[in-house]
Amino acid sequence: MESIDTLTPCPCGNRDGYDRCCKPLHDGHAAADAEALMRSRYSAYVLKREDYLLATWHASTRPTNLNLAAQRPHPTWLGLSVKRHVSAGDQALVEFVVRLRYGGGKAQRMHEISQFVREYGRWYYVDGVFQDN
Repeated sequence: MESIDTLTPCPCGNRDGYDRCCKPLHDGHAAADAEALMRSRYSAYVLKREDYLLATWHASTRPTNLNLAAQRPHPTWLGLSVKRHVSAGDQALVEFVVRLRYGGGKAQRMHEISQFVREYGRWYYVDGVFQDN
């Protein structure tokens, strides 16, 4: 797990800083909505918080592990842009674009539409579909 200077903007792009944005969620607080959960999951990827990613992944689709530490080359996360958030009761959709780079390679875009579900007052990532760029 990587550390972060809590005075810098949050990895998800929120300028309020990590302490007031994603850190409370990483520490166990419930996300207010699916977009907040998705943003905190992006920050968890940046910080290699595999524990958080697995805990916020719905049990029906959750992998056993992610092996983020073993991933080679390690991605460099360059930014997040949320395109759409649609919520209908206990289900939600979040469309976003992530920019990243592997090793010294060219920057890439990952465009995904993700499904979320709320159970017992907590949001969970279910799955996502990658979009052509």
